[in-house]
Formats: sequence, C-alpha cells, structure tokens
Amino acid sequence: MDKNTFQELDQYMGYMQAIKERSPLTMKEYRYDLVLFFRFIKRYKKMVPDDIEISEIPIDDISEELIKKIDINDFYAFITYVSNTRKGSSATRARKIASLKSFFHYLKSKRRLINEDPTVELESPKQVKRLPKYLTLEESKRLLISASENVKTFSNRDYCILTLFLNCGMRLSELVKIDINDILEETIKVLGKGAKERTIYLNSACISSLSAWLDDRARLGNRKDKDALFISRLGTRISAKQVQVLVKNYLKSSGIDSKRYSTHKLRHTAATLMYKYGKVDIRALQQILGHESISTTEIYTHVDSEQLHTAIESNPLANIKK
Repeated sequence: MDKNTFQELDQYMGYMQAIKERSPLTMKEYRYDLVLFFRFIKRYKKMVPDDIEISEIPIDDISEELIKKIDINDFYAFITYVSNTRKGSSATRARKIASLKSFFHYLKSKRRLINEDPTVELESPKQVKRLPKYLTLEESKRLLISASENVKTFSNRDYCILTLFLNCGMRLSELVKIDINDILEETIKVLGKGAKERTIYLNSACISSLSAWLDDRARLGNRKDKDALFISRLGTRISAKQVQVLVKNYLKSSGIDSKRYSTHKLRHTAATLMYKYGKVDIRALQQILGHESISTTEIYTHVDSEQLHTAIESNPLANIKK
C-alpha cells in the first residue's frame, strides 16, 4: 500500500467522491489535511524518530486502535502545530478543522468505527470577513474593450469568455465544461459544485458574443473536441489554466493589476454589478451564482465608499449649518 494512505482514508475519499460528489480540488485539500494530521499524530505520540521530516512519515500503518484513541487534546495539539510551526492562517486552520470534522463524522456515522465523534467540541477559529475584490464598472468596460480590439483568430472566443464571466458570474470550472448542446436559445446549462446543474439566462451581450464565437468555431478546421464550446488552438477543450492565462493577459493590456485580480474576481465582479446596478434580489443572485447557502451570497451585498458617502449625504440634517 502507498505509504501516504491507509484503509480508512481510502474508503473515506471514495465516499466523498462517489456519494458526496466533492470536486477534485476539495478532495485534494481534504486528503492533504488528513495525511498531515496523521503524520503529526505519529510524531506527537512518539511513534517515529524525532529527526525524521514530517513529509517523510509514512501513515500506511495507521490502525483502528490508534484512530479510536484520538481525542480532543490531539486536535488542539495539531492546530497549535499548524498555527505556530507552519504559520497557518485562521482560514488554513479552519479548513483543516473542517477536514477533520468531516472525516471523524464519517467514521462514526457511516463506518461505525468509533462510538463518539471526538471533533464535536472542536471549534473553528474566527475569521476576518474580507470584502470580495471586484472590478469597477469602468474597469469591466476597459477589459471588454481590450478584448474587442484583439483581431487574432481566437479574439471572439476570448471576448465571449470574458463576457460570460462578467455577465453570468459563472465559475472557471463551470465555464470550461460547457458543451455546445448546453446552449438553448437564451439559456445555458452549467455543471456547478457537487455536480449540481443549473440554468443561467443569457442577456443580449452574451447571446451576441456566443453567436460570433460559434461562427468562428464552425470555420476552424482543427476541431478534435466536437462537443466543447471553448476549444484551444489545438482543437481540444480549453483548459482552466489556459483561461487563467488569457484573462491575466487581457487584464494587463487593460492597465489593470493582474496580480490583484483573477478569473474568480470576475465572478465577484458580475455578482457585485448585478446587485449594485441591477438591484437584483439576493435570492435571485443566489440562484444565478449557484450558492447552496444564502450566507455565501451575502458577501456580495457589501456597500462601497460611494454608497456610504451617499448615505451620509442623504441624512436630513446634512444641510443644516451654523
């Protein structure tokens, strides 16, 4: 067996993939967190020499007996190690706690391996809620203008990609998975987190950009992937990495800091613009973005400095002066 896994971990990962339908990225993060935890446990409990690097500690010998002996103090020791030794932020510690809670809940409720879940009393650290970064309306227009001025072969593809990001607020993973038959007149189907399908309505800008790109795509001779909406120069489905690179390039050509913004920030931008200028109801915004919880959508209902200034100026006492 691989020294970086053990039976219970393999079964858990299989459950998360097949039953819970977690994304590959989530699966990767959970595995990383759990492997690190059990490596730490072996060192913490003096089961390996002190001079061995933690990344070299094998965990293929983790037994049911060891798992059953893990208690709340072991979790506290691990989180302290993540905080002090690995300089993990509150967000990093919170994610690792979520990974541990999920795994031990599975061991109790699904595997019946343990009688009590030792993570029940394990609390997540408080996190600073940061306002999402997004492009202003003028910056968004500059980005689209930059793409429209490109006269290369795939310019209509790039313009369409940016238009869908800025108008529909879809995720990068959703955009690259779109097939041509997912487009139905004025709607488009996307496959979101947890393999949940949703329908997004297209405005005139989206329909126009899609039409231009589909005309170009039909004329391309090299089309290895006949289903994918967006293809690369090789004719294969465009990758997430390729989309990230082209977005960065257009940000730079627009005079926008490409280190500060990314494809995901374009999703933030779409949500913010819809809420701020379109006065979109938060429930409708939740459905458009594909959020499971309304609390996730609420981060886009932030107020900016312009709104704060307007609010102060609207005070009926604003014009009373000495």
